[in-house]
Amino acid sequence: MSEQNLNNAQNTQAAQPEEDLDALRQVRLDKLTEMQENGNDPFVITKFDVTASTEECRKMYAAAEAELPADLDDEAKKAAYDGINEKFTVTIAGRIMSWRKMGKANFLDVRDRSGRLQVYVRMNDIGEEAFAAFKKWDIGDIIGVTGKLFRTRTGELSVHATQVTLLSKSLKPLPEKFHGLTDRDARYRQRYIDLIMNEESRTTFIKRSQIIAAIRSWLNAQGFLEVETPMLVSNAGGAAARPFETHYNALDEDVKLRISLELYLKRLIVGGLEKVYEIGRVFRNEGVDTKHNPEFTLMELYQAYTDYYGMMDLTENMFRHIAQTVCGTTCIPFGKDENGEDIMIDLGKPFARITMIDAVKQYAGVDFDLIPDTAAAKKIADEKGVHYEDRHEKGDILNLFFDEFVEEKLIQPTFIMDHPVEISPLTKRKPDKPDYVERFELYITAREMCNAYSELNDPIDQRKRFEAQEALIAKGDEEANHIDEDFMNALEIGMPPTGGIGFGIDRLVMLMTNSQSIRDVLLFPTMKSLD
Repeated sequence: MSEQNLNNAQNTQAAQPEEDLDALRQVRLDKLTEMQENGNDPFVITKFDVTASTEECRKMYAAAEAELPADLDDEAKKAAYDGINEKFTVTIAGRIMSWRKMGKANFLDVRDRSGRLQVYVRMNDIGEEAFAAFKKWDIGDIIGVTGKLFRTRTGELSVHATQVTLLSKSLKPLPEKFHGLTDRDARYRQRYIDLIMNEESRTTFIKRSQIIAAIRSWLNAQGFLEVETPMLVSNAGGAAARPFETHYNALDEDVKLRISLELYLKRLIVGGLEKVYEIGRVFRNEGVDTKHNPEFTLMELYQAYTDYYGMMDLTENMFRHIAQTVCGTTCIPFGKDENGEDIMIDLGKPFARITMIDAVKQYAGVDFDLIPDTAAAKKIADEKGVHYEDRHEKGDILNLFFDEFVEEKLIQPTFIMDHPVEISPLTKRKPDKPDYVERFELYITAREMCNAYSELNDPIDQRKRFEAQEALIAKGDEEANHIDEDFMNALEIGMPPTGGIGFGIDRLVMLMTNSQSIRDVLLFPTMKSLD
């Protein structure tokens, strides 16, 4: 393949066989070598002073245009635009995304963190020698441009370059520009290319940052204190999950990666901080699917002197605030219906509230209030084809019915309340119904978005719950909780009535960005090694 043909193939990485990609890389390496031999090594540049982003260029130029009188004739309008063009000299930097070569005039599409801007490069403006060097650059190179803003005859805002600088040489071609990086596995493994080529992906991760910032600002305004708690723990409790285990050489002790934030944050409530939250990574040794990744971002908060009803109100208000702040509306699309129309999720209306028993009664036709014991529950499960294990109690089977018949129906925001005590070892019992607890889970788009309790602060009851969990461990349940003696000591010091909640940040980002897989909202999702 000739050098000219290789240059013409710069944008076709996806369709190129491996030997052609190697040849393309060699052409670029040869160009770099020539630059270095001529004293123009781009990699020795350590700093480049940028005066404006592409978005800032668009805003400042549009603001100047908005001040022009509306009734100008053609001659006056041309003179006015000449004045605007002389007004704005900018220096931008970014990656070359496309290139239209027209002899001694070239149009480039340059993209930075905020968007794209056209650059007009002409030999007469930058000089013959600089233009000759410029013509050897490639799509994917990172450049700096100084020049004046202007609009082309077609109305496109551009930078009329007076100086161009090569800041970094790209040695591998980008994927073909019209199809981008379309292979999902490659997008997840090479997120850096995905961010370059796919506007939708870049927007998702910008929104992710904005969502977390909105959470922080809202909670801080409510008087919550952000804290940090240990990731390496001797006892990974606070959730039903299998932990990752490792060894701490300095102490010669086995430790675990945390599966939850709960037990340490409750210690801080005992300590009198009263309103605390943490946003951080947790780790669960489980499978990977569209809803789960073994490491994910969790936000938990705890507030003294409130209960799970207070947590419901907080959740509704916070979700609306995030949607309005980040999406500009409380009615957002997520997925498609059977007709291909957007499913609109309405976060502006009051969220539905229904007990787990009533939800199972509504969707499965089984009233667990009328089922006297575990044996009767198992009999109903057999009749309905719901699989259970020998160790399961009546409350476990109620939860299995919910998973089987209810969860997939919960598209609009719905609080599922009052879970059975068997699946809620850290939750306060309902005074009038002690087999159930003051707990809710919020479901949206058939996904659990958060889990909240009126927190159990009775140390005697808590120890009994932990002992029941230890019995499950003895029966082979790897997700049950061990007794945490230091946490028990904290409860005996005394914890006030407290409401607590845990939010899966990744699922929240999925909702707010209309993303169908958790991998689409994780910059670097867990992937099986290719080898």
